[in-house]
Amino acid sequence: MTPTSKTPARTWVGVVTLLAGTLLPPLDFFIVNLAIPSIQDDLGGGDILGQQIVASYAATYAVTLTLGGRLGDLYGRRRTFLIGLVGFALASLLCGSAGEPWLLLVGRVLQGLTAALMAPQSLALIRASLDGRDQTVALGFHGATLGLAAVIGQSLGGLLVTADVWGLGWRVIFLLNLPVAALALLGSLFLRDPHTRSAEKLDGIGALLLFTGLAGIVIPLVEGRALDWPWWSFVVLVAAAGVLYRFWRYESALGGDRVVPLVPPRAVTAPGVRLALVSVALFYSIAAFFLVFSEHEQAVGRTPLQASLDILPLGIGFLIGPLTVPHLMRVMPRRIAALGLFLETVGFLAFAGLVASDHTAWTAAPLALIGFGQGLALPSLIRITVTHIPRAFAGLASGLVNATLQISAALSVAIIGGIFYATAGAYGSARAITTVSILIAALLFAASLLSLRAERVPSLDAPSEAREHPVREEHAGRVPR
Repeated sequence: MTPTSKTPARTWVGVVTLLAGTLLPPLDFFIVNLAIPSIQDDLGGGDILGQQIVASYAATYAVTLTLGGRLGDLYGRRRTFLIGLVGFALASLLCGSAGEPWLLLVGRVLQGLTAALMAPQSLALIRASLDGRDQTVALGFHGATLGLAAVIGQSLGGLLVTADVWGLGWRVIFLLNLPVAALALLGSLFLRDPHTRSAEKLDGIGALLLFTGLAGIVIPLVEGRALDWPWWSFVVLVAAAGVLYRFWRYESALGGDRVVPLVPPRAVTAPGVRLALVSVALFYSIAAFFLVFSEHEQAVGRTPLQASLDILPLGIGFLIGPLTVPHLMRVMPRRIAALGLFLETVGFLAFAGLVASDHTAWTAAPLALIGFGQGLALPSLIRITVTHIPRAFAGLASGLVNATLQISAALSVAIIGGIFYATAGAYGSARAITTVSILIAALLFAASLLSLRAERVPSLDAPSEAREHPVREEHAGRVPR
């Protein structure tokens, strides 16, 4: 990472520190999956414990991300990042030393809460501290770090448990977070936060309404499939929609007494933001693929280690993709998100064709293409979204993007995963994974079209002349201001 003349070297050291906060939350989501059988053998609890280990973290993290981002805006992003980092390390220590199932689940909930404080500040500080190409480079490293988390999480978890490092067994996957957090804590001395503490008060009622509404969506989606969709899951989903509508009405009417909305309507209704967030949601329909790929691999007799190696090309592509974004921007400063999403579309169609024709030995190439496209698209979609939201709401912007990704993942696993299981039961796993791959390809293609429309709206970082007189692209029609 080479500092430029505009950006001091200490700022780049701070960016590396922030990337630790980017790495830990998704790493802890991926790495635990391969360790669940060992945890069940040691602590008991059966399949229910395995589901709760994943669900408790994923649900808590998803529903508190927006609040975590807003807390950084109000009380200082560096301070909030450090509280989240230290809290996440302590929660990881609790998980790694848990002797009872309930204690492990408490630790997982605390991990989700503290990760939601930490993760949005990484992106928010990059957005607030850097400009132009420096910001693009940092976002590229941010995306590569997410790719690294996917690679490590899907391969290292099984290896660490099998190796039984220092006789710790599954506990090492949680204790591994401690040295990473310690290094990040040292690096935090170099963090610069160009944010002064706001005199505004936290919107407590809005926070409660948003938390309740999102929990009412995420929890049934996470738990519903495992419980065979009980009647209450649909009742809770309908009630959650009503709570979120009430939340929006409350936020729109809020004012006075130094209390500003938790999610200011002007921040999320700005031109381009809604298009970008929908594109982000469609982009993460790929989350279901990791689940169905693992299920398909087990159905055809592959071991967990073989399955982790089979999916590795996707992770490697995801790691490389974001690192090429700054170089691509020199020749095509726009449409990189659309390009990445299109490459993913092609990769999924090719993968579906190879599986359908029983040429699975060649699937590494389309998987690598999917990962590379995902690596191109993610930082570009993030850039499109956050640069349409004022910098004063950088934490909110980061929380919204991350929350959209997490909720999209829950929806994807529930809906696309359900289609996979239904098709697999009737026609076999090969037909099922072919079907869902084509469906994911269609969703990614729709996301690419939406990203093109969102990118036509001038961002807040564009020169004022461009915002006042948007360029009319050929066949694009009038660009909304």
